[in-house]
Amino acid sequence: MLTPVTVLISVLCFSSATEVGLNGKVVLFPYETDFSFVRLLPQKPMALSAFTLCMQVGTELQGERQIILFAYRTNSTDELNVWREKDGRISFYLGGDAVFFHLTSLSTFRAHLCLTWDSSTGLTAFHMDGRRTVRQVYKPGHQIQPGGTVLLGQDPDTYLGNFEETQSFVGEITDVNMWDFVLSRAQINTLYANLKRRVPHGNIFDWSSVQYETHGNVMIVQDD
Repeated sequence: MLTPVTVLISVLCFSSATEVGLNGKVVLFPYETDFSFVRLLPQKPMALSAFTLCMQVGTELQGERQIILFAYRTNSTDELNVWREKDGRISFYLGGDAVFFHLTSLSTFRAHLCLTWDSSTGLTAFHMDGRRTVRQVYKPGHQIQPGGTVLLGQDPDTYLGNFEETQSFVGEITDVNMWDFVLSRAQINTLYANLKRRVPHGNIFDWSSVQYETHGNVMIVQDD
C-alpha cells in the first residue's frame, strides 16, 4: 500500500527535466536508496538483434549483495539487465534466465566493462579492461523488444517502480555507450585505451550527447 510519503517521493522522482550530454561527466550514486536513478533516452528504438554495451563502473559495495549495473524494462518484462551477483559474478539477463561470467571483482577503482551479444549465433562475451572472457552461447534467435525504459541505479520490478534499496547501485558510472551491432575486439580495446575518435559513436547511447533525466539523490560531477 502506498503511503502519502511514498506518493510524494514518486512525484518528485519523476519531475526531473531532460538534459543533454555527459561528456567528461560521471554519474555518482552516493548511497543506497530505493528512489534514486538516471533515465537514459535512446537515440533509436531498442529493437535489437545484436548490441555492444560499454561503461566505466566503480563501487565500494562488496560482500553478498546484488548490484544492478544496467536495466532496460518494457511494460511486460525485464528485456536486458546486467548485474553483479551476490557471489561476485557478472550476469546478463534477456527477459528471464541469465548467463553468468567470472570476471575480476568490481572495486573502488573504475573498470572498463563491455558486453556483446549477437542473436544470429547467440555468442556473448564481456570485455573488462582490455581482456575478453570466453564466449558463451546465449539465447540465439532472441529479439529485444522496443518501447521500454533504460535506468542506471535501480532495477524496476514493475515498469518504473518497485525499486529495492538492497539492489541499488552505489558508486560511479560513466562513459555509457551502446551500439546496435557488435564491435570488434580491436574496437573495444581502442575504447579502453580512450581513443574514442577511432570508434563509431554509439548509435543507441552516445555519452557525449545522450539525453538523460536524474531522479532522487544523484550527482553529476566532473571526471577529473
